[in-house]
Amino acid sequence: MAETVIWHNPRCSKSRETLKLLQDRGIEPEVRLYLQNPPSRTEIETALTALGRPAADLVRWGEPAAQGLDKSAPDGELIAAMAATPALIERPLVLRHGKAALGRPPEAVLALL
Repeated sequence: MAETVIWHNPRCSKSRETLKLLQDRGIEPEVRLYLQNPPSRTEIETALTALGRPAADLVRWGEPAAQGLDKSAPDGELIAAMAATPALIERPLVLRHGKAALGRPPEAVLALL
């Protein structure tokens, strides 16, 4: 695995800004187009551990696919939903040296550098 990985959606402005922010600092992350190459349940669990946050914090609640999900649902249920429907995963997510950050705002990932 690369030193730095970004779960990226090129159609998302925050994702593009986060990628550029990393590149402007000389970091060429492995770009994972997570909608085409969805993370497994285990990868999502690992990302959540690196984030230090519950699964509900990684869900894009505004997505139509989130209807019917409950923010207070057990992590396992939300992780299964994200693994089955990667559009539910908040973006961009940057993983580096066992830690992770959401690029919302993009500057939030600077804490990983």
